[in-house]
Amino acid sequence: MAKRDPKKPKGKMSAYAYFVQTCREEHKKKNPEIPVNFAEFSKKCSERWRSMSGKEKSKFEDLAKADKVRYDREMKDFGPVKKGKRNKDPNAPKRPPDGEKQPYNNKAAKLKEKYEKDVADYKSKGKFDGAKGAPKLARKKEEDYDDDEEEEEDEEDEEEDDE
Repeated sequence: MAKRDPKKPKGKMSAYAYFVQTCREEHKKKNPEIPVNFAEFSKKCSERWRSMSGKEKSKFEDLAKADKVRYDREMKDFGPVKKGKRNKDPNAPKRPPDGEKQPYNNKAAKLKEKYEKDVADYKSKGKFDGAKGAPKLARKKEEDYDDDEEEEEDEEDEEEDDE
């Protein structure tokens, strides 16, 4: 739980809170030696509050309005709390890893080792020569394709000349 500012003003009281406060004072005057059972006491107070007329409640509502004015004035003087960003300690210990992520982390470590091994093998063999192997076949196919296009163009030109 966050620490409360000791200079911050007390909260505003509602009309019902003032009513319960006066009920408690009356109860203490009538029965000073009997301790108050709060559950029963609050039930009786709430029943009395519901049965009260608006005129009777207005006394407590006026007290609540006055307290609201006091609270607003004190809060205006108090001002907003300016919180700075907390700097994280770089030497603070890290949390333990989640159990859910552990199988994935293990798999990632194995894949990383395999990748590093493959890269090392590739570098040890030297650079790949692009003139050998499959690229020649691709070049030959492209040449055949170009020859077919030229023959089709020649046939089209001959047909145009005949017309």
